[in-house]
Amino acid sequence: MNAKTTKTVLPAVAMTAVSMVLTLAVVVMWLGTAMPWPVALVVGLGIDGGWLATLAYERRLAAQGDHSHAVTGVGWSFGLIAAGVLIAHALTAEESAGAWLAVAWLPIAAKALWLVQGLWERTALTPNALGAIRGIQQEARDEAAVARARLRAEATTEETRLTAVTQAGARVARVQAKTAQTLSRAWSTLETARDGEDTGRALTSVTNRVTPDVTPRWQLPVWGPTEPVSAFSLDTAPALTDAALDALVDEIRHSETPALSYREMATRFRAAGHSASEVRLRAAWKRVVA
Repeated sequence: MNAKTTKTVLPAVAMTAVSMVLTLAVVVMWLGTAMPWPVALVVGLGIDGGWLATLAYERRLAAQGDHSHAVTGVGWSFGLIAAGVLIAHALTAEESAGAWLAVAWLPIAAKALWLVQGLWERTALTPNALGAIRGIQQEARDEAAVARARLRAEATTEETRLTAVTQAGARVARVQAKTAQTLSRAWSTLETARDGEDTGRALTSVTNRVTPDVTPRWQLPVWGPTEPVSAFSLDTAPALTDAALDALVDEIRHSETPALSYREMATRFRAAGHSASEVRLRAAWKRVVA
């Protein structure tokens, strides 16, 4: 009997012993006034003996992994008889009736404790099994923690890339807007110079000397609206199909012996001028390695 089993057995044994002593004492005191005390003693021992015998047989069946409803019913019957004797004595006692009634539940409590002990034994596991269960639970927790960390790292990396791309796009848009504004001011200056009266006479005089009898009007080049800035794409090169991406990842991975790691492959992939999002590149790596 190990230490854990003792924690449930000892209370049941103690409660059973107290219940038997109380039952025997009550039977001898209560029935001793109506019959010879040896007869009352035999009646008390019969109740306790029947209860103890059924309890021992129940424990034997439980140790064999078996169970008998009939034996259990008989054991509960003896427990109810003992409790009934205690209750009847408490109700008929002239003194200390409350005290006797307070201990009348002990036989039922003892049977309940043995029931708990049986359930404990049927569900008890060996230390090896408990260790294996703890190992499996710890492994599952470790895998879940690693998966969460990987997802957070990938999300942070993607967020950093998106932030960098957005900032670069904003800088390009600002430069283009500033350039367009500068060109617009320069063009406005040229337009003013062309429409000026003094400037027109000067240009006409120069033109007459070069080509007599011709006074062409000095026309500015056509100035129109600039083309809108296209959206800054994440992938500067055309998007690769999954099959082409897998083939390219596999080729870079096996370009050296031993095969490259994911980080080395990704570095060489981008250094070669190829472009793919981190999510697609990692998915292609998993498909190639699998």
